[in-house]
Amino acid sequence: MADKKVVLIVCGDVDVNAAGSVMQKFLKKSVPFTNFDPAGAVAEAAKIEGAATVAADGVAKAFEDDGAFAIVDLGAVDPAGLESAMTQISDAADRRTLIALATGKALYLGGLGMNKKADNVERSVRAADIVATICYVADLNVPADCTGAIIYQALKDPNMKLKEIAKLKEAIGRMEAALQRDTREPWDKHDCA
Repeated sequence: MADKKVVLIVCGDVDVNAAGSVMQKFLKKSVPFTNFDPAGAVAEAAKIEGAATVAADGVAKAFEDDGAFAIVDLGAVDPAGLESAMTQISDAADRRTLIALATGKALYLGGLGMNKKADNVERSVRAADIVATICYVADLNVPADCTGAIIYQALKDPNMKLKEIAKLKEAIGRMEAALQRDTREPWDKHDCA
């Protein structure tokens, strides 16, 4: 099973505020971008290596099959249909899952690595920017023809990758020290004399 997971939900113009409690919970913990151009979002996202285009009820199966990125294209959906899809996706997601909701009017990023305290960000966002951000946060390979920029305004910590690398170096140091201790003879391990 993949360590970090991403779900991109693409739908038409829908009133996200008219949806139910699961959608409201997601909106409360997400970063909204109202200046969003949704053109080509599914096509751009499908270029990411390992992307699986599934229905809302297929997200859990995609993650069980060791997938890290699922695309859910809902098309023209009403608020009740969006609520139903978000319920199924939320059940499949865990705390290490980034959920991106791209509507015809706005983009909402919530979950893994996102700053839920950020207000409405006025930065313009294109579909290629979503791809770059998804690949950055979830450690996926960026497609060669991707021209998007990472949406740093939505990130909880812009230096997230540097801190992850520092933690890994620290863990490797601890592991090397433990290995050095374990390679000594049993009578050399204890300083009882």
